[in-house]
Amino acid sequence: MSVIESTLSNNILFVSMLAWLLAQGAKILLAFFLGRKLSFWMLMESGGFPSSHSALVSAMAVQVGQVAGWDTPIFAVCLIFAFVVMYDAAGVRRAAGEHAYLINEIIDRLDLSHIHKSSKKAEDEKKRLKELIGHTPFEVFGGAVVGVLIAILL
Repeated sequence: MSVIESTLSNNILFVSMLAWLLAQGAKILLAFFLGRKLSFWMLMESGGFPSSHSALVSAMAVQVGQVAGWDTPIFAVCLIFAFVVMYDAAGVRRAAGEHAYLINEIIDRLDLSHIHKSSKKAEDEKKRLKELIGHTPFEVFGGAVVGVLIAILL
């Protein structure tokens, strides 16, 4: 069996990626039903409910536990990795998003037109930072639930 065939037949990888895809797809459906526009670009965006990062690593950890055993070192590594990813999503990345929001507010209030002779250059200076890069604890929990359920059901 070739490397590609082996990779494509890896159930742990398949279930983990499916959990990620379903979580990202849920964001599109939720945005649509909550009255916002329908945007398939949300498949590539971070942030929002449910956390697709949490869904991916939770599904991976559960699948590894089911396949390799709950008492194996590889399950322990996957579980710790999942906790680190979820902590990062709700902690570090969320804080970075809050910082981006505050920086954007400061830039919005500054008048940069006197710094450059060209108003085009001043507008370029006002590019906004991406604010939605992290998750609330609820969004992380929702993603973890999606991942665990997908792993158990498949």
